[in-house]
Amino acid sequence: MKVTPPETDDELFVRLRRGEESAFVALYRRRQGAIYRFVLHMSRSPEVAEDVTQEVFVALLRDACGYDPDRGTLSGYLFGIARKLLLRQIERGRVDVPLESDSEDAAIPELAVAGNALEDLTHREGIEALRRAIGTLPRRYREVVVLCDLEEVDYADAAGVLGCPIGTVRSRLHRARALLLDKLLNHERHPRPPVSALNPIRCLT
Repeated sequence: MKVTPPETDDELFVRLRRGEESAFVALYRRRQGAIYRFVLHMSRSPEVAEDVTQEVFVALLRDACGYDPDRGTLSGYLFGIARKLLLRQIERGRVDVPLESDSEDAAIPELAVAGNALEDLTHREGIEALRRAIGTLPRRYREVVVLCDLEEVDYADAAGVLGCPIGTVRSRLHRARALLLDKLLNHERHPRPPVSALNPIRCLT
């Protein structure tokens, strides 16, 4: 029995533009989770992640939708919309993530990542520790880690999303991984005290 391969994103997009609701539903189910996770990691707000994700897919339905298959993938296009909407939320003060200047790159020291040290340390410390560490990264480094490492977006698409050369994506990802390694090593040396040892009022804030 011949198995029909699933439709590509571009095939679904063509049907969506023809007004076929089933194509929109299929695209939403396929891509919604990744968009939501990206915004959630960047904003640390489920409410913002939900709002931005909805706006991203509504944008696909607009007549002015600017997706061009010759310029990148539909997945990359959706991440790009999500990032623009998120930056708008940051500028409005809805998300507590500071806007960064190019000069901040120079303030972060060069760190080396040896072998699979980050992966090994993550296994020891656990996924939750990694998520906390990612949440403390400067925005430009958090973006590349979430896109390339967590959502497995290729470097070309990530460069399109972030509006920078592929070399910049590689450089930021290298530095982000080194920063994560440093944060996780510091966490291993100075583990967080148990909740019972913390100020209970602080735990609620």
